[in-house]
Amino acid sequence: MVWTLPNLLSLFRIAIIPLLVYLLNFPDRRSSLWAAALFIVAAITDYFDGYFARRNKSVSDLGKILDPLADKLMVASALIMLAAMDRPGEPSVPAWLVVVILARESAVTVIRGIALSDGIVMQAETLGKYKFVLQAYAIVGLLVHYRYWGLDFFVAGMYFLALSAVIAVWSGVNYHVQFFRLRLARSAS
Repeated sequence: MVWTLPNLLSLFRIAIIPLLVYLLNFPDRRSSLWAAALFIVAAITDYFDGYFARRNKSVSDLGKILDPLADKLMVASALIMLAAMDRPGEPSVPAWLVVVILARESAVTVIRGIALSDGIVMQAETLGKYKFVLQAYAIVGLLVHYRYWGLDFFVAGMYFLALSAVIAVWSGVNYHVQFFRLRLARSAS
C-alpha cells in the first residue's frame, strides 16, 4: 500500500520543497508569486490526499505518518526561509514565532514516534487540520508579501500566522494529553 494516490500526493509535497526553497532565495515580486503558487498547489494536494484516502478506502499507517510529515516539512521549510529573508525596507517574519511553531511540530512528531513504537498510531486531529489551513493562509500571504489590489499580504499573513501559532500550541497540548490517555488505557488493560 505504499504507492497509493494519497501517498504519492504526500511524496509530491515533499519533492517540491527544494523548488520552494530555491524560489525563496529571491525576494522579488515574481519569485514571491511563484513560491506562493507552488505552496497553494502543495496545500491543495494535502486536501486531495485525505479525500482520496477516505473515498478509496486506502488509508494506511504509512499515509497517517507521511501526510502530516509532508505538511510539517512544507511549513517548516517555508517559515524558516521567510524568517531568514532579507527584503530591504520590508518587514520580515519574527524568528521567535517560527521557533514556537516548529517546537510544537517537533514535540508532536516525537510524541507520535513514541506512540508508534508502542504500537499506537495517532492520526492527525481536527484541531491540527485547522492549524494547517491557517498556516497555509499565513504562508501564502507571507510568500506573496507585497501589496496587491490594496491588500497588504504580509500583514494578512502575519495575522493568520499568529492565530495558527495559538492553535498550534493548543493542538500540541491536546496531542500530549491524547498520548498519555492512550498509554494509560493500554497499561491498564
